[in-house]
Amino acid sequence: MISNKPPLGHKVAGCLILLSFFHVYFATGSSGKGSQNQDGMQVIHNNQLDLREIVFIIQSQSNSFHVRQAERRRDDLFKQAQSLTEAPPVVLLLHSLSDNEGGWSILPLLPHLSSSFGKNSSWIVFLEEETNVEMTKLLRVLARFDRHKEWFLGKPLQDEESTIIHHYAFAENPSIFKYPDFAAAWALSTPLVARLANKVRNEPLKSDFTIDLKHEVALYIWENGKGPHLTAVPELCTEPEDSARAQHCVTTVSTEPPLCGEPVNTEDIFVAVKTCRKFHSERVPVIKKTWEKDALFIEYYSDHADPSIPTVDLGIPNTERGHCGKTFAILKRFLSDAVPQTKWLLVVDDDTLISLPRLKVLLSCYDPFEPVCLGERYGYGLSQGGYSYITGGGGMVFSREAVLRLLNSGCKCYSNDAPDDMVLGMCLNALGLPVTHSPLFHQARPEDYARDFLAHQVPISFHKHWNIDPIAVFNKWLKEDLKSKASSDGLNKSAKTEL
Repeated sequence: MISNKPPLGHKVAGCLILLSFFHVYFATGSSGKGSQNQDGMQVIHNNQLDLREIVFIIQSQSNSFHVRQAERRRDDLFKQAQSLTEAPPVVLLLHSLSDNEGGWSILPLLPHLSSSFGKNSSWIVFLEEETNVEMTKLLRVLARFDRHKEWFLGKPLQDEESTIIHHYAFAENPSIFKYPDFAAAWALSTPLVARLANKVRNEPLKSDFTIDLKHEVALYIWENGKGPHLTAVPELCTEPEDSARAQHCVTTVSTEPPLCGEPVNTEDIFVAVKTCRKFHSERVPVIKKTWEKDALFIEYYSDHADPSIPTVDLGIPNTERGHCGKTFAILKRFLSDAVPQTKWLLVVDDDTLISLPRLKVLLSCYDPFEPVCLGERYGYGLSQGGYSYITGGGGMVFSREAVLRLLNSGCKCYSNDAPDDMVLGMCLNALGLPVTHSPLFHQARPEDYARDFLAHQVPISFHKHWNIDPIAVFNKWLKEDLKSKASSDGLNKSAKTEL
């Protein structure tokens, strides 16, 4: 089912911006004297940095909403450049650089970036769609670093404890390894890009799982201590743009989730909970005490019909590993007359904690008539023609159109216990349908993520009850504070329908 995509990078030529011969220089505001510290940290240089020496790459996605977001970010960069010089910078949208599914993982693109920009550029700066940038400040900050050396710059994150999402790396002391918060922007000097590009060309990239890209990119650059560590740049921030603390910042982000109109109506979302008999008394009560009240249409799917919950037996036996058979039975039921016809399907595990009000806000940005498959994106074998998939524990959201296309394609499980999320990813890849990533969905517990990473989020979901009090976690991270506020669609929450 894995399709071979065209060679990466063949779209790049169409994305390049023609540059004029005008220059703009910015002084560093210092005498230029100094020497590099022993720990390899920054040093003030008498560098004058030309705007055209920076290549901006916006980490965009092919979904229509995300394309618009990325284009707005690009337009803002051009507008700032226009006020400084007639020469715009090069601004590329990541999703358009290659037809290769692995392009979002960045490392496979390094050879092309090096060959295209290595001679005439000094920095590759990566931004997320939500990252606000003050270009004049960025130029001054980058000018502090010797462009002829290898630099990996960003806002550092660190793990408080060893975590599964980072393959339990640095288990003895996880806080010693720093990796960048992509929301704050991060930068690579072109000498580093050149060396990494040669490494990618000469040594095949790992062909297994991509789980947390920012951590895995940092590990690849660090190269078991042979490469540079991440250098902290205090001006790369994730403070809100209007915060007093952001005065020194080059980058800022919005801490509020995007709202593209009214939140979707509660009756537009059908919720499917995957459970099994042995968890009816352990996990299902947590859902009923936390987020179930915010669902209008909800069904619990099990291997045993229990009228006290109630659960629906789909005729699929419980499996200890994957749940592909159960998930595909849910997809078929969603399109049947057995349940109300809704625009969106949310599939969650019985140990998923989720905020449905926040999901309704997020879904206001997406077109339900497009084939939308939304959640936390993982990858498998991305460097060798692999595929992306939505990891199931954080919640998988499908538009009705996406479910129609999946089932009409003949996509099916190779066994009932196949991993449902990965099989769906293979099917989407074969159909050419994108997996849309949101960092607000989380496959693991709050403890498994860097504190600073969560600090600028309004999370939608977490997963797992292991070694935590799940109700306390929900109340801390996902519960809405405005209890007295009427629901945005005018529905009485007490009128929730259990099917």
